[in-house]
Amino acid sequence: MAKPLTLLVPLIFIFMPCLSCPAHQRDSLLQFKSSLFNQSDSDWYEFPALNFWDSISDCCSWPRVVCSSHSRDIIALHLDFHAEVNSRVFDPIFSIRSLLLLDVSFNNIVGEVWGKGLANLTKLVHLDMSNNYFNGSIPAHLFKLKFLQSLDLSSNFLTGGLSSEVGKLGNLKTLNLDQNSLDGNIPLQIGNLTQLQQFSIRDNKFSGRIPDSIGNLKGLERLDVSNNYLQMQIPSEIGSLSNISTLALSNNNFTGIIPPSLRNLSKLQTLHLEDNMLSGEIPSGLFDIESLKYMYLQGNELIWNNSVEIVPKCMLSELSLKQCKISGDIPGWISTQKKLDILELSDNQLTGKFPLWLAEMEIRIILLSNNMLTGSIPPRLFQSPSLSILVLSRNNFSGNLPQNIGDAKKIKFLVLSGNNFSGPIPKSIADIPQLRFLDLSRNKFSGNAIPVFDPDCGLYYVDLSSNELTGDIPVSFCTETSILKLGGNKFSGNFPRNLINMKYLVYLDLHDNNITGDFPQFLSQISTLEVLSLRHNSLHGSLSSNLFSNQSRLRILDLSNNNFVGSIPSELGNLKGTGGYGGGFVIPIGQDGHEELTVHWYGASISLFPSEYTITIMLNDLTVNWKKAVQGLSSHIQSFYSLLDLSENNLSGEIPASLGNLTELKLLNISNNRLTGYIPQSLGELESIESLDLSNNNISGTIPQSFTKLKQLSVLDVSNNKLSGKIPRGGQMDTMNDPSYFANNSGLCGMQIRVKCSEDELTPDAAEEDDDDDDSEQEPWFLWAGVWIGFPLAFISSVLTAFVSGYFVIPTQKYHSIHYRHR
Repeated sequence: MAKPLTLLVPLIFIFMPCLSCPAHQRDSLLQFKSSLFNQSDSDWYEFPALNFWDSISDCCSWPRVVCSSHSRDIIALHLDFHAEVNSRVFDPIFSIRSLLLLDVSFNNIVGEVWGKGLANLTKLVHLDMSNNYFNGSIPAHLFKLKFLQSLDLSSNFLTGGLSSEVGKLGNLKTLNLDQNSLDGNIPLQIGNLTQLQQFSIRDNKFSGRIPDSIGNLKGLERLDVSNNYLQMQIPSEIGSLSNISTLALSNNNFTGIIPPSLRNLSKLQTLHLEDNMLSGEIPSGLFDIESLKYMYLQGNELIWNNSVEIVPKCMLSELSLKQCKISGDIPGWISTQKKLDILELSDNQLTGKFPLWLAEMEIRIILLSNNMLTGSIPPRLFQSPSLSILVLSRNNFSGNLPQNIGDAKKIKFLVLSGNNFSGPIPKSIADIPQLRFLDLSRNKFSGNAIPVFDPDCGLYYVDLSSNELTGDIPVSFCTETSILKLGGNKFSGNFPRNLINMKYLVYLDLHDNNITGDFPQFLSQISTLEVLSLRHNSLHGSLSSNLFSNQSRLRILDLSNNNFVGSIPSELGNLKGTGGYGGGFVIPIGQDGHEELTVHWYGASISLFPSEYTITIMLNDLTVNWKKAVQGLSSHIQSFYSLLDLSENNLSGEIPASLGNLTELKLLNISNNRLTGYIPQSLGELESIESLDLSNNNISGTIPQSFTKLKQLSVLDVSNNKLSGKIPRGGQMDTMNDPSYFANNSGLCGMQIRVKCSEDELTPDAAEEDDDDDDSEQEPWFLWAGVWIGFPLAFISSVLTAFVSGYFVIPTQKYHSIHYRHR
């Protein structure tokens, strides 16, 4: 055997060149590599796979390259890199005509979709260009690839429409155009793609109708047109798609009823019809689809007839009948859904008590907010080993919370706000190890025994506001707590220094309590703080200049209705925080850790992945003095709002010119203090200001001419001061026509308050304006005064002249005109 083997070795070396990839294809790849490096000006580590591509080795052995086992031609390329590159660098690839698969997904490719180049790849079967930065329209050359079975252009920046030429791709099985800006109608020719199994165009701008030809796609398994502008009734032809498992029509403008033909979809597992304009009764036949697992019907004008008793044939995992006008008790047939994981019945007219059978079902997510449910919560609910999210806000629940609430070891999100719960907050809440979000606001909880949480716990959001809690401010929260709302209670005593341990604190609201003592100096050490509301307490002392030296992120500061004295620190001009809160947080909630709960606390938006379900809850507004009225600032607005309120204190001295640095400020209220001096010209730089209240002080001088630059201004109150001179004209100042906002300033004049200004009352600013505007400012008084004085004199002079001349003529037609000169 040794001799034959010896003879075989030379033969291997002789035929090895035949087993290598064709030289011209290798050269094309090397040319592509060279273009890529030259164009991107990037380092080698941004293209790790390409480092093995060289002119010596067989390209069939290169990473991301697949060759035919017979011909050794390149048949597949999977190209990935991190640098931003132009789409033109791929031109050498288009000479490799043997390609069956080209995958360039999840890169940073910029430019138009390849047209003529792709047309050269006539054998292409799979093309994936998703998750890049391709722009422009879909080229017509693409529709010449007659062997194409899979086309994915999702998550790009494509525009224009979907050409009727798409109907030529007769072998296409998957067409994914998600997350672009494509518009126009869905072409009728989509019905020619009889092999199509996946058709997804969600998150685009398509309008018009779903063509009736959709009924031709008998092999279709997934149809997703959600998040577009489609406007029509749901075509009954969809009911003939016997193989469909996912039907997603959500967030469009579909009208009319849910077609009864949908009950024929015997393989349907997921049904998304939410956020349309559908009406009528929900067909009970949908629950006869045995394969159905996920049903979302919320956000329509649908009605569920709760008097109809059904026995569902399906076994649902997720059910949303939010806003479906369900009245009466929670539907009893839900008790048959033993595998139910998410139940959403919010925004209905449900009455009655929380049923014991529901407490025993061990559902993971229960959402029943904004109904009229009464009674207490069954203690059995908190024995569930699965319960992770419980939202019962805005109902009429009452009584004490069950003492065993701490047994629900997997609860991460607990919202019981807006009810009539009373008594003490159970201490066992602090025993829930995975609790991340706690909202017990707007109830009648009382007492001074607040649960003591482990400092190392992960409780990010705490809202106990608007209750009847007493005692000292609790400091028994987690060091990682970011949002702490304790306003609207009866807490008293000094500000606890222990709050300094909450080093990630973003939002602190203690308004409307009985807190005393000096302003907490240690808050200056919490550099993450963005919102601080201490309004309506009994705090006193001065506002030290070093309090705000480290608060560059502070956007909302409300210290109104206290007893602060001294001057306004000029360091407040450094508070330039304008961004939203830190974004929120992510909580793993799945059994295996693969599912996450993403919470954006300012927008009250909670997204579940991978179920793609979004929960919207109502969070407490931030109480502010906005445009002369105490009202709530919604959670959404708080995410981009900037506010400074120091009103109703005993502050003195001059207004710091540095406040003009707060260019993102929406509201500035320093009214009802003892401020003196002049209004700084720099306040005219507050380009975003909407409400400016300087009333009830001892401010003198003039209103700065720079106020005419405040384009967003809608409320200006300078009443009850010692101001004088002319109120500036121009811009939004011309709309400040409520005299009460300028009242009790004996020296003010101007058109806004209908008080004439004499020449010696013009301020230097106003005089300059008067020169610039020529005579336009004088028209209301000086020009008309000239008319009233000049006209009689001219008339008398004319009459005398007529008599002297010996005749007097009365004209038969009367002409009278007064000419104004405007600039």
